[in-house]
Amino acid sequence: MYHPPTPETTNKELSAASATSSWLGRLEITYTHRQQTTQIQRDRIQAPLKIQRPFYPEGPQVCHTVALHTAGGMVGGDRLSQELTLQPQAQVLFTTAAASKVYRSEEAIARHQVHLHVQADAHLEWLPQETIVFNGARYHQDMRVALAPEATWLGWEITRFGRSARGERFERGTWRSRIEVWQGETPLWIDRQYLIGGSPMLDSLSGLAGQSVIATLVWLGKPVSADVVAKSRNLYSFPEGEIGVTRLPMGMLCRYRGSSTVDARQWLVAVWGWLRQTFRQRPVCYPRVWV
Repeated sequence: MYHPPTPETTNKELSAASATSSWLGRLEITYTHRQQTTQIQRDRIQAPLKIQRPFYPEGPQVCHTVALHTAGGMVGGDRLSQELTLQPQAQVLFTTAAASKVYRSEEAIARHQVHLHVQADAHLEWLPQETIVFNGARYHQDMRVALAPEATWLGWEITRFGRSARGERFERGTWRSRIEVWQGETPLWIDRQYLIGGSPMLDSLSGLAGQSVIATLVWLGKPVSADVVAKSRNLYSFPEGEIGVTRLPMGMLCRYRGSSTVDARQWLVAVWGWLRQTFRQRPVCYPRVWV
């Protein structure tokens, strides 16, 4: 959809980052499933990341976890790392307390790295709230998901480029997203996107096409039928924006491009609920921080 990835960070960028006061936040959580209950077995947390006390609005089998970024946003040079491990049969819904913000930076890159390990018969719903990439921001995010056989994962990301409500466009900066999902030695889905602020891709039909919001939802671990794909498409009922739904060998991919995070989110929530009922036999249960 965007330019291919560029080479890794230059020495100049690394030097700029090291000379800047920055956050090095870390979040490591291991979940276990015992006596029909999913619990946090171990956690290691380093500021500015933090989690709220786990809660169970739909019973003890599904642990809802809410992460917070107490610094209020990322700046150039920040490094955030999140690692979740779900032991066999654990079920987790993971979200964030608020939208993430990435502020402008002259040279240093803000980096966010996520590693997710979902073991046999476990299920993870990775549902962070949207990310706002300010004009001039330099932000790279990398996610790797390791799925065991019979494990399933549903994840989404919603990204707004520039504070468009103020008329701001993403005229400077860089954004890179790299997601890889593996089952053993088999890649289930690899997605690499790269956008340069102010480049022709902001208006190109193969890029943002003049829009400011993109969103992705992916379901992996079990194949889907053509009926599930058709139903997911039909759940989008807004007059503006563009969507696409694609079957994957072991799942489904949904894309949105438009100007409204509200429309994107409502559609992804509807698809999430449909997949939840179809594959998990569970009704929708909205995290309390979404209200």
